Amino acid sequence: MVEVTVTPQSSLADRPVQIRVRGLSPSQLITLRAWLKDEHGERFQSCAFFRADGAGEVDPGLHAALGGSYSGVWPMGLFWFLQPDTLFRRLVKRDVAGSPFRVRVEVFDGLCLGTDPKEQPLGSCEAERWYVGPGVQRVPVREGRVRGALFLPP
Repeated sequence: MVEVTVTPQSSLADRPVQIRVRGLSPSQLITLRAWLKDEHGERFQSCAFFRADGAGEVDPGLHAALGGSYSGVWPMGLFWFLQPDTLFRRLVKRDVAGSPFRVRVEVFDGLCLGTDPKEQPLGSCEAERWYVGPGVQRVPVREGRVRGALFLPP
């Protein structure tokens, strides 16, 4: 059984996470895909192709991506290279304190280029990426023409 994990499962958006895939055949070619929907329902996704090591594992922090949205060793590549399905969209988080981005990470057998809904992932998991830590207070700032927010730690 193929297992995909993101550790930690819930983290701040600027903190690194570790993605691991276990339970593959040695030297198996796979596609790792990450995707999320923003607050407007727009989908952003990235993918990378990997070859499993001798133990049947893939770790993007140790193993080089062979292609896809990026190539080489990028531990956070699946998160950093998210691209919109609709051209000219930007990934923006408006509700920074109320909810996280929920990023789905899926693994597919072989090279998987499209988003065919018939394709079933071998395994998947979900990671939460928060923009404000627990206990942080948001204070709106309005002074003359200045608008902004001050985030105070607990």
